[in-house]
Amino acid sequence: MRLYDTARRAVVPFEADDLVTMYTCGITPYDATHLGHAATFIAYDVLQRRLIDLGHRVKCVRNVTDVDDPLFAKARQLGVHYLDLAAGEEARFERDMEALNALPVSSTPRASSAIPDIRGFIGMVLDRGYAYQAGGSVYFDVTKFPSFGSLSHYTTEEMMELARERGGNVDDPHKRHPLDFVLWHPSAHDEPSWDTMWGPGRPGWHIECSALALRELGTTIDLHGGGTDLIFPHHECERAQSEAATGEPFVRHWMHVAMVHMNGSKMSKSLGNLVFVDALRKEWDPRAIRLAIIEHHYRREWEWDNTLMPRNAERLDRWQAAGIGGAALDEVRGALDDDLDTPCALEEIDRAADAGHGVSAAAALLGVDI
Repeated sequence: MRLYDTARRAVVPFEADDLVTMYTCGITPYDATHLGHAATFIAYDVLQRRLIDLGHRVKCVRNVTDVDDPLFAKARQLGVHYLDLAAGEEARFERDMEALNALPVSSTPRASSAIPDIRGFIGMVLDRGYAYQAGGSVYFDVTKFPSFGSLSHYTTEEMMELARERGGNVDDPHKRHPLDFVLWHPSAHDEPSWDTMWGPGRPGWHIECSALALRELGTTIDLHGGGTDLIFPHHECERAQSEAATGEPFVRHWMHVAMVHMNGSKMSKSLGNLVFVDALRKEWDPRAIRLAIIEHHYRREWEWDNTLMPRNAERLDRWQAAGIGGAALDEVRGALDDDLDTPCALEEIDRAADAGHGVSAAAALLGVDI
C-alpha cells in the first residue's frame, strides 16, 4: 500500500508491522455531524478495512475534545453543563457513524479523562527545557524546537496568519515568540479548572491529543490523521510537544483528508453552510451517503451539490441488482493500495455491475453491504 505522507509531501509506501496503530483527531461535541466530519472518518474507515483485508490488526484511537472553547461557548449559549452537551452530541455522532457502517474504533477517550496524563506530560516538556511559565500559563517555546514547521512546510508568515485565524493568539504579551503555544492556561470563571503546580486552569487544545496518544498508543504512532485544517497549528504543535517530551519520533505517517465545501466555502459551523448526516439519513439510504462521500478522493477538496445523492442512490440500486459475487475485488484492492483511490474503486465496481457480475465482495471492502 502507498499513501501520501503530508510531512514528506509524496506518495510513499505505508510500512507497518502486524499491528497498525492509528490516531485520528475526533470531534469537539457541540453540534451534529456534518458531511465534512463524515468524509474524514469514512476515509480512515476505508483505510482500516483494507489494512484488515491485508492481514493487519488495527488499533485506532479517535479522541473526543470535550475541553475546548467552542464547546464551552455553546454550553453557555444553551445554558447547559458542557459535559451534558458533549455527551448528547457524542451519542449523536456515534449513531451517525454506525449508520454509515464505520467500523468500531478501539477507543474514544475524552480529553477530560486525561488531566493527570496532561499534567505529567507538561511536566516532561518543562523538565526538558522546551516550555516556560508566564502570566499564569505554560507555553511551548518554538525556538527551542528547530524542526517546528517541517510537518506543514509553511513559512513563518503563513504560520502566523493561520495561528491568528485559528485561535493561536499571536498577540499574547506573555509569549516570548508569537508562535509559542499554550500547554496550560487559567480558566474563565465558568469553565472547568484543575489544580497544578503552576497554577489552576485547564489544558490547551494541542496538549490533549499528545497526552491521549501517548497513553493509548505509546511513544510512536504508525499513522496520524485528521482534516487538512488540522495540519497547522494543531498537528504541527502536537508533533513538536510530543517529540520534545519523549525524545522519540511521534508519527511515522501523516495522512490528512481534504475539506468539503458548500456554496463555495469550506463546510464549517461558523459559516453555517452545513449538510448534516442525521438529516440526510431521513431521506436517503446511509449506504448511498457513504458512496457519495467516497466518490471523491480523500486528498481532493470537493463541493456538495444536489446531484450527489440521487446519483449514488441509483449506483447502489445497480450494485444490488448485480447480486452476490466477487467481481472487481482485485481491482478495488489495487485502487485502494494506490493512495486510497476510492473513485477508481467505484468505477471498477460500476463496470462489473453494469456487465451483470455480482459485486458484493468488492462493495463490502468499501464498507457498503449489499
